Amino acid sequence: MKSFPMFIRTTGRRIVIAGGGEQAAQKARLALKTDAEIILAAPELDAELQGIVAQGRALHHDDHVGPDLFRDSALAFIATGCAGADAALHAIAKESGAVTNVVDRPELCDATTPSIVDRDPVVVAIGTEGTAPVLGRTIKTEIETLLPPRIGGLAALAGRLRGAVADRLPQNARRAFWAWVFNGEPARLHRSGAETEAAERVKSAIAERRVPEGAGEGHIALVGAGPGARDLLTLRAVERLQEADVIYYDRLVDPEVLELARRDAERVFVGKEVGAHAWPQDRICSVIVAEARKGRRVVRLKSGDPSIFGRATEELEAARAADVPVEIVPGVTSATAAAASMQRSLTERGETDTLIFATGACRDGDATPDWANHVRPGTSLAIYMGVAAAGRITKELIARGAKPSTPVELAADVSTPDETHFETTLENLELALSQNSITGKAIIMVRFPKAEKNEALRAA
Repeated sequence: MKSFPMFIRTTGRRIVIAGGGEQAAQKARLALKTDAEIILAAPELDAELQGIVAQGRALHHDDHVGPDLFRDSALAFIATGCAGADAALHAIAKESGAVTNVVDRPELCDATTPSIVDRDPVVVAIGTEGTAPVLGRTIKTEIETLLPPRIGGLAALAGRLRGAVADRLPQNARRAFWAWVFNGEPARLHRSGAETEAAERVKSAIAERRVPEGAGEGHIALVGAGPGARDLLTLRAVERLQEADVIYYDRLVDPEVLELARRDAERVFVGKEVGAHAWPQDRICSVIVAEARKGRRVVRLKSGDPSIFGRATEELEAARAADVPVEIVPGVTSATAAAASMQRSLTERGETDTLIFATGACRDGDATPDWANHVRPGTSLAIYMGVAAAGRITKELIARGAKPSTPVELAADVSTPDETHFETTLENLELALSQNSITGKAIIMVRFPKAEKNEALRAA
C-alpha cells in the first residue's frame, strides 16, 4: 500500500474547504456527512455553498487566507479550480501542518477521498490511491447492494448499549452476545423492519444478564475451502472464517483463503504434509472437540468439499459423540472446478449420464479402490488423488475393457496461478504425468460414452 487507510475523527474539529465553486461543493457534500465545523474559504460562493452557509452548516471565510485558518483542522480541501491558486493554497495549508487534499492533483495530496458506502455509523471506504476512481465507484455500487439498508441503525443501537453489556455480562460472554445481536434473531428482526422488537430482545437479554441460548456454546464447522482460488469460497464459508476463534488447516488450503479469517483467530497447521509428520485423524478429532467444549467457534478448513474424500465422517461422529453442535459448509470440489476452467461439462446428454467420483488413495491396509468397476458406457469417471496410483489405474481400466487409446483429461493445481491441464490417452497417462512434472494436486478424468456412439470400449 502507498496509502494507509484510516478514519479521522471530526468531532469538535474543523474541515476547511478552500474554493467557492463546483469542486468545493463536491467536497462540502462529503464534509456535511460528518459533525465537523465546516469553513468555506473563498471570496464568493456559488448558490449551493451559499445555501449551506444560510442553513448554519458552514461558515464563510472571505478574508485573507493564512496558515492559521488551517491550523488544527481535521482536513483541508483545496478546490478552487485554478491550478495556480490551488498550489499557493496548498503551500499555506502545509505550513500549518494540515492534512491536505488538492482536487485532481494527486502529487499534492496527503490524503485522497475514497468512494463511500454510508450506513452511519457503519461506513465502508473504497480507495484506489487516486489511480482508478471509476473502479472505486463500481466497487461502491456492488457493496451498496450487499449491505442491508438498516444495518447502520443496528450498529448505532449496539453502540448505545455497549456500556450496559460491559457492566452486566462477563467478558468471556460478550463476543458470543454480540455475535447473536448481529447474526441472530435481533439482526433478522431489524432487517425486516421490526426495529423496536429487535431492540427489546437485546435489552431484555442485557437486563437478565444472560447470553441467549446457543449464543455462547462451542461449535464446529467443517468448511470447504474449494480447490484453491479464494473467490470460489461460498459466502457461508467466509462467514464461518470471520466468526472462528480457531482454525485448523492443512497444506492443501491456499494461504490466500486464510486471509479471509478474523485477524485475531488462532490458526493451527495440522500437518498432512508429504514427507513430514502428520497429525493422525484421531488427534484432529480430539482437539477440535476439546476447543469447542471451551465455548470456542472452531473451523476445520478442508480443501474442496468436506464431504468428498475429506474425512468428514470421523469428525462429525466425534462432535456428535461429545454433543457438540457441528455443521458442514460445502465447497467447490476439484472436479467441477476443473471442468469449469476447461470450459466443458462433466456430463453430456445422450453421451454420459452417470458421474462417478473415485479416490486413488486409501488408508494403509485398505483394499485398492475398484476403479475398473466404473468402466461402463455412459459414465464420466473423476479420480481424486490418483497420481501415485496412475499405473495401477491404467492397468485395471484396460483389463476391464477400456481401450488403451481412451482419452484422458488431467487438471492440476486447479484454480491457482499454477493451474495446468492437458489431454493424453490411458496408455500414456503415466508418461504424461512424468513429462509434465505432475506429482500432487491433480484430478484424472476419463469418459466412457454410450456404446453405440463410440468405440472407446472394446468387447469384453
